[in-house]
Amino acid sequence: MKKKLVLLMCSALGACGLANAATTTANFDVTITIPPLCDVSTTAPTNMAFATPTSLTAAIDQTSTITVRCTNGSSYNVGLNAGSATGATVTSRKMTGLTTTTATVGYNLYSDTGRTVNWGNTVGTDTVTRIGDGTNQTLTVYGRVPAASLNPAPIAQNYKDTVTVTVTY
Repeated sequence: MKKKLVLLMCSALGACGLANAATTTANFDVTITIPPLCDVSTTAPTNMAFATPTSLTAAIDQTSTITVRCTNGSSYNVGLNAGSATGATVTSRKMTGLTTTTATVGYNLYSDTGRTVNWGNTVGTDTVTRIGDGTNQTLTVYGRVPAASLNPAPIAQNYKDTVTVTVTY
């Protein structure tokens, strides 16, 4: 009778079976592969708006910025194409007139403050190389409308070009 009472109490309390409990374990891995990744900001590059000339004999300089963010340790190159003007090259870019579309104004884009190193789009030749650190990195584009592009005087109107930024990583 005593045995039945203990068994009834054990099953009512659910505690007697714990002395016989066993455990087993297993492991699983949690992984992720982070490849080299880069983003060029949709709010940058900033537009480059050259000032309205006050003379037809002086060059006009302006800057723009490009923001790139790449995974830490990833090498990347930033290239600038020739723009959208017909016949333009990376060493001889052109803004096209918005009214008289056959009229152009020449300009250049550089990767240095002295405006001596042309910024093109051939990796290993004329692009800008950086190493990503996981944060936004800002690169400055140095532009110039040379005085020669203003002489003879271009047609008085608004001019525009669209340059594509390519990040290769």
